[in-house]
Amino acid sequence: MPKSKRNKIVSLTKVDKKTREHKSAMMENVKENADKWKYCWLFEVGAMRNAHLKTVRNLWKDSARIFFSRSAVLAKALGTTPEEEHRMGIHALAKQIEGQVGLLFTDTEPQEVIEWFADFSQPDFARAGNVASRTVTLPAGPVMRRHSDPPEPFPHNEDPQLRKLGLTTTMNRGVPTLTVPHKLCEKGKVLTAEQAQLLKLIGERMVTFKVGLIARWDAANGEVTQMEGPRLSQEEVADAAIDEDEAMGE
Repeated sequence: MPKSKRNKIVSLTKVDKKTREHKSAMMENVKENADKWKYCWLFEVGAMRNAHLKTVRNLWKDSARIFFSRSAVLAKALGTTPEEEHRMGIHALAKQIEGQVGLLFTDTEPQEVIEWFADFSQPDFARAGNVASRTVTLPAGPVMRRHSDPPEPFPHNEDPQLRKLGLTTTMNRGVPTLTVPHKLCEKGKVLTAEQAQLLKLIGERMVTFKVGLIARWDAANGEVTQMEGPRLSQEEVADAAIDEDEAMGE
């Protein structure tokens, strides 16, 4: 009888070794890029989605390198004290690395970087725990998929799922239908898992992926420049999630 793949023993020592090697490789990679590029930017992300971060990486692949990983690893790689810093003055940037932030190394001049990221954003679906940016009410009548062009009603076989997520629907000529309006979510209130799933099903995007620049280190003089203007709100960065397989960059 063939051996079951489910009953596979995994050595914890091997897992730990792989994790240490991964972090060491990450730190060396960060140091190499600190030696290579003219500028190092510290940035934060609103409504983090790996797919959109990949898009940013692809658009900058010929002129920059991006790292989005554990803050402790990034900070240690750059050095948080004058004695430990990898490059002159970079410890002042490393000391600000906390929470869900990333690094962008590039030779592109600062004003171009600032303008590019100010203009870049990608709408996406909210997750459970996000705060609703607006009130969404479904009108009485067929429950519609708003992302379709033109919008179309849900098919009959999705009615059980709609009811499970909180809609009180009835079948009208094979179409899930609301007899009265249904307030799906209210502006300013935290979304439940059911509300987030319903918003996704109907095609209502409520969050926006964007990158906020925090500070910039200049290799020429070792100075760190703080960006002017407000930071991203806590609600915007609350659902940032790190995928370790993506952290190393392209």
